[in-house]
Amino acid sequence: MLSATTLLVITAVFFSAFLRGIAGFGFALAAVPIVSLMVPPIEAVTLAVLLQVVVGCRDLFTLHGHVHKPSLARLSLGAIVGTPVGIFALSAVSADAARVMIALAVLAGLTLLLRYKPARPHPHGGLALLAGVASGAFSGLAAMPGPPAVAYYLGAGTTAMQTRASLLLFFFVASLLATPGLILAGAVNGDALWLTLVSVPALALGTWAGTTAFARLDNAQYRTIAIVVMAISAVLAGWRGLSVYL
Repeated sequence: MLSATTLLVITAVFFSAFLRGIAGFGFALAAVPIVSLMVPPIEAVTLAVLLQVVVGCRDLFTLHGHVHKPSLARLSLGAIVGTPVGIFALSAVSADAARVMIALAVLAGLTLLLRYKPARPHPHGGLALLAGVASGAFSGLAAMPGPPAVAYYLGAGTTAMQTRASLLLFFFVASLLATPGLILAGAVNGDALWLTLVSVPALALGTWAGTTAFARLDNAQYRTIAIVVMAISAVLAGWRGLSVYL
């Protein structure tokens, strides 16, 4: 029998997977705060990471034809470099303070994106590498790898299909990078594995529903949704960081 807590976690995973399916990002953003209301935060983070590893294995086969491979490779390489930098920086600044700074940076970046819309696609290799380093640093500082990668693709002007596919596989890579640390910390235990197992059907169903909704969007609509989700993530991250000081 599934407990009430487990059923609520499964429900949260479904709605978070829907967001992931339609935008290509935002799964951990939505899932971790909600699931943390029912289980310890480290268990919520572990669940989000493991589920993204599971679904990412499928994405490798279904999305590889739509990915912008050069930028994804540079983002991933940058993230490998940036993650330990972010972890090291935690010795100088708390995770909550980092969230506030990241939120301000994201909002500033979104202001620029609202004023700038590329006339044609022009992914820049150097910027992809820098965005990857920033994503890794954001991940190490506050478990928020998404904003630099999302901002990069929105600014590069790649199609909605390429942007979504590239982001989904980038977060798969980011989750793979995070998994060893969680294992060493003892977070990948029986409870986390059980929650992951029973949540996989909700993850699959939510992703399917989100993907179906995505198929009805044009590039402009997708860009608008991505910017809105980014703005919400910045506000939530900033509020979470500020709440400690209020």
